[in-house]
Amino acid sequence: MTTTTTGLPDRYRPISQVAPDEETATGVIRSWRARDRVLNRDVALRVHTPGGPAAREWITRALTAGGLATPALSMVYDAAEGTGGDGAGGAAYVVNEWLEGQTLRDRLAESGPLTEREARALVRRLAEGVAEAHRVGLAVGGLTPEHVVLRPGGLAGLLSVPAASASVQGDIEALGALLELALTGRSGEGDTPPVISSPDLAALVRRARSSDPSARLSSVSTMVALLAERPRTGPQEPARPEALSDSGWIRRLRDRRDLADAAEASNHEVAGPGGDRPVRLDRRALPPVPAASAGRPGEAGRWPVPQDDEDDLDWGPTFADEDEVLEQDDHDPSARRRLVLVGLPLLALVMVIAFALWFGKNVLSVAGSVDQVGSTPPAGAPVNSSASPSASPSPSAAAPAGAPVPIVGAAIFDPYGDGQPENPKAVPRTYDGDPRTSWSTVTYRGSAHFGNLKPGIGILYDLGRPQRLAGVTVVTALPGTTVEVRTGDNADGGLDSYPVVASGELRGTDQLTFTDPVTARYLLVWVTGLAPTDGGFTGGLAEVTPLAAAG
Repeated sequence: MTTTTTGLPDRYRPISQVAPDEETATGVIRSWRARDRVLNRDVALRVHTPGGPAAREWITRALTAGGLATPALSMVYDAAEGTGGDGAGGAAYVVNEWLEGQTLRDRLAESGPLTEREARALVRRLAEGVAEAHRVGLAVGGLTPEHVVLRPGGLAGLLSVPAASASVQGDIEALGALLELALTGRSGEGDTPPVISSPDLAALVRRARSSDPSARLSSVSTMVALLAERPRTGPQEPARPEALSDSGWIRRLRDRRDLADAAEASNHEVAGPGGDRPVRLDRRALPPVPAASAGRPGEAGRWPVPQDDEDDLDWGPTFADEDEVLEQDDHDPSARRRLVLVGLPLLALVMVIAFALWFGKNVLSVAGSVDQVGSTPPAGAPVNSSASPSASPSPSAAAPAGAPVPIVGAAIFDPYGDGQPENPKAVPRTYDGDPRTSWSTVTYRGSAHFGNLKPGIGILYDLGRPQRLAGVTVVTALPGTTVEVRTGDNADGGLDSYPVVASGELRGTDQLTFTDPVTARYLLVWVTGLAPTDGGFTGGLAEVTPLAAAG
């Protein structure tokens, strides 16, 4: 038996139409909230008229989506061709899971734009589901604020899966549009595009919606990786191990010492049932405190433990941070004593190592420079200057063939960056004669090609005057970094003004020899690929030494 309203099996009883009729290239789709009479549950029912060959591709795509299991996409329960219907040719239908919640369109109309954290989490969760669909060859489509549902518990899902037609690039552009809309409450259409305050998210939206194949995002998985990382606010220094950080074992040692002092004081104040003996404390609990001064402890003499609100995530004024974790300390006095026995010698070892590094860098390097007078630049040349390489120091004598050519200045070269130079203070370390010191990029995620955000970054070296060069020796502490060596005579030129004379992957200490000698004042070491590190990809240079050619 079929219903006269939809031409579908009588199992599905339409309750209300939930979206306007959708005109497609193959027909019209109507969306209903319906009741599954067999399983006694609400479902999302979409009916395509006409059926037959016009709807066959849509049915095939829906059956592919039926194999997906991700909370970001509503599950496909049923997909087939019906009979009858309002138009000639019958009808086809797809039955989806019904998602309870508020649509993104209604949420924006009611409360305005989402916070940066909410928008980042919302689009990332949708992108994770779309990425799963792309892995099985299915473009989703239908990524509009009317179909995105903010579900209880801080989840989000797409109601109608799949759309009648879609493309992979269309899904990427739609996710970028959703991110822009969530952050600003406005779409990018119009004479005055909305302004996104976060530079990282603004760049991500531009790349997602770009029509330039060389600039746009290559996949939804890349968007997931970029949304998962924290925005970069400035040059990043390598993180110190927790055991050496003031917020690590030293802080916990101080906290446990305070707790132990409080427990000892309470042992003298709190009496047992007879009034003449102290209460034996549970080593896993805080000491009880008299009710007159500090309230009552919980059951069994324990203080109530704060409840983590991660299980109460909801789409309200704020969105709980996925990275916040309730730290639970161990108050065992024996553990505290072990921590002291291990921690203090470790701290002493760190201080000895730090002093040795300082002594080697500031004392031994000065003594060693006395033996290298022949290779130093003329008096007054700013050898370790980090100023712009456009400075004009006094010319030096031509170096013998194969001898190192002194570098008199260097600066970051980042024409495709976001205006925040990457670790500029570390640039002089790349030509200070000490391969133990180095410069590195910030850590990128998602791809060794700078997270697909830009083609590269480099350091531009000033040789003081035009020099005849045969090659360059490059030392790196990050094997796997790939570079191009470029030369030029203009400090203010773009990347194309420095032609490539050598390239290669760095393995530690590498000599990159030019095919023919080149005469140039400026040497650009352009990093094109990064090496895998903990948490992402990073590139770096420890020592760069230009080599003179025969005059």
